[in-house]
Amino acid sequence: MSARSKSSKAWLHEHVNDHYVHMAQKDGYRARAAYKLLEINEKDKLIKPGTILADLGSAPGSWSQVAAKLAGPSGAVFALDILPMEAVNGVSFIQGDFRENDVLAQFETLLNNRPLDLVICDMAPNMSGNAVSDQARSLYLCELALDFASQHLKTGGSFLVKVFQGAGYQEYMAAMRGIFGTVQTRKPEASRNRSSEIYLLGKNKR
Repeated sequence: MSARSKSSKAWLHEHVNDHYVHMAQKDGYRARAAYKLLEINEKDKLIKPGTILADLGSAPGSWSQVAAKLAGPSGAVFALDILPMEAVNGVSFIQGDFRENDVLAQFETLLNNRPLDLVICDMAPNMSGNAVSDQARSLYLCELALDFASQHLKTGGSFLVKVFQGAGYQEYMAAMRGIFGTVQTRKPEASRNRSSEIYLLGKNKR
């Protein structure tokens, strides 16, 4: 490949990514990640009017924005993040560390025993740059999210989670297969090509 076509490719790649940033600004979403959920939802119809769902790792709130809009006034969105999140209409938010039992108990009180139709999780730890420890910390959050989904989803419910391909990925997928009727992978257009992130979608909780 010539140097020119290489640089053109790099420019195009960044230009396409910027496209989502511009769209987010224009459409009033807080982050380009909104388009990942919108695209997956377009295909899988996870959120519709009346859907009751939890958004784990919700800050800055773009997934909550999408979810609240799609679920409408007859639905409900419960969100949780360690970081602060500006209020989103139609979203009940708790700030706290998902790894701590008391925060989880607080969040469960908010749910008030309502079985969920859907759990979405775009959580990632603060990256240290050490690939091995970053992968382990990311996977731990995913395992906690799966445990939460298995306890709070109603039978037939769905779970959408961001994972990074690496150590433990196959085992995690196997654990999801033990809980859901089908497990599929999704790599939305808005997900950067150079990222090892992929979304796993578990449908039809047993």
